[in-house]
Amino acid sequence: MKLLCEMAHEGLVCDAFTYNTLIHGYCQAGKLAVAQKVFNRMVDCGVPPDIVTYNILLDCLCANGKIEKAMVIVEDLQKSEMDVDIITYSIIIQGMCRNGKVEEAWCLFCSLTLKGVKP
Repeated sequence: MKLLCEMAHEGLVCDAFTYNTLIHGYCQAGKLAVAQKVFNRMVDCGVPPDIVTYNILLDCLCANGKIEKAMVIVEDLQKSEMDVDIITYSIIIQGMCRNGKVEEAWCLFCSLTLKGVKP
């Protein structure tokens, strides 16, 4: 977060790529709470998150055992105009499997193939 403040102080404008890089770095460092704060700041600053942003957060949530929260985000994305991609679904299916929800992962996979989504 300090880096964002320094960048703003220098008059630099952050774009989605900048925020995605920071969010990814915090996720890799195991700092999910800070990554979520950066995401919130991104939205507050009027920078629209893209599917890459969401995929980074979803992967981090799944890696931290927060599959239910990840599923809520996916459901919200499906209702929005955001194009959920095969990477998003792969992250969720892998996260479900990692968190012992193999049957749910299989059901999601089957429903996607019925909708014509190719793995």
